Amino acid sequence: MAKKIFNSIDSGTLEGLAKILADTGQGLTGTELSKFIPEAGLTDIDPTNTKWKRLYNSFAEYQTLNQKSNCILKFINISLKPSRFVGQNDKFETIRAELNKRLSFIGLQLNESGVFNPVTATKTISEAEQRVNRFKSKLGNRNIHPKIYEYCNSELITENYFHSVFEAVKSIAEEIRKRTNLTLDGGALIDKALSVSNPLIKINSLQTETEQSEQKGFSNLIKGVFGMFRNSTAHAPKVKWKITEDEALDIMTTISMIHKKLNQNSL
Repeated sequence: MAKKIFNSIDSGTLEGLAKILADTGQGLTGTELSKFIPEAGLTDIDPTNTKWKRLYNSFAEYQTLNQKSNCILKFINISLKPSRFVGQNDKFETIRAELNKRLSFIGLQLNESGVFNPVTATKTISEAEQRVNRFKSKLGNRNIHPKIYEYCNSELITENYFHSVFEAVKSIAEEIRKRTNLTLDGGALIDKALSVSNPLIKINSLQTETEQSEQKGFSNLIKGVFGMFRNSTAHAPKVKWKITEDEALDIMTTISMIHKKLNQNSL
């Protein structure tokens, strides 16, 4: 059977792939480039250049001579072989996700096994980001409540952790207002809605001291989330209030738990 020929990759996509694969932070080392470039059937024509330019020039020279991208894709297969990333799954998924955003424009996707699958080619940046979204995928693995996606879908698509958290925290107050018809906000809203003596929302029957303590604790949890995240994100510039992916995932998981508890409303 004849070997499949893959068309040449446009220069913009090729540059993006080279920059990801040879990224200074998480990409391949110079030593790894020296090993994998010839192993993939490419020529290391510019070994003294910066890493990504060195790799890009190798890619471009191969395509100019061969009018196809087979050995470039082979290089990705070799360098992203899953067995190389045992114990470094987050690193693997980060690189794979960023590559797939670019590969989507040429109708390819690198799966978890390090194998290319054909996909419908994307045409826009937003389409590529929506299809390949590491953050949203990780949220899905945590069984996040659907309300999270309802309130901050566009922010999740672009992996904007700062605004994802801001919108998700706001969703708590909005849902409580919808359920109670109250127009209050912040602590006043929570005190009125989750009062132990005259609750508009209760997460259990409030018949025992333990159940009443749970209601009070839940009320304080929401107030704490408001104080720590909603107020901070509302008043601090994005550049001064940085949220890592792991922090954003933990915050989103807490907000998801709050929504799940609100769904247990016993009234």
